Amino acid sequence: MESLLRCRKFEVVRELVSGKDGNSHTREYVMHPGAVVILPLLNDDECLVLRQVRPAVDQTLWELPAGTLDVPGESPEAAAARELVEETGHRAERLERLCEFFTSPGVLSERIIVFVATRLTEAKQKLGPTEQILGVERVRIADLYTMIREGRIVDGKTILTLLRWDMEKRARLPH
Repeated sequence: MESLLRCRKFEVVRELVSGKDGNSHTREYVMHPGAVVILPLLNDDECLVLRQVRPAVDQTLWELPAGTLDVPGESPEAAAARELVEETGHRAERLERLCEFFTSPGVLSERIIVFVATRLTEAKQKLGPTEQILGVERVRIADLYTMIREGRIVDGKTILTLLRWDMEKRARLPH
């Protein structure tokens, strides 16, 4: 693998792969250390969501708190706990792993691990110097589903997390 570009949070590499046709072909990938996303539940009906400026898409998005696994030796659970405090100003007494997924495996190695945070208590928000969070909002989960349907939530990790959480809740209902 040849490194084309190395950045703080990712690396772009080129690799030679064998094709079905028997020939060699080059492929470029973005190698990423992975990330966590947290669903901070205040109760069965409400959670915390962020209004976050995303310069890469020139928009302010509704998102769940999340962060890159970029601290050497830090477990995904510890990263989720840290990101929750940094971005929302809340600690979780309980963090439960819900699922994990690849964001775009054709070109990107990023794997996101999803956590559900419960029994939240307030703490001091510790935003990093480049984070642009305009607000931490208490929102009814039913309203978030409406926002997804209406196209007002367009962040993939947030949509996947909320829909997966809904699936888990439905699976626990008596049949």
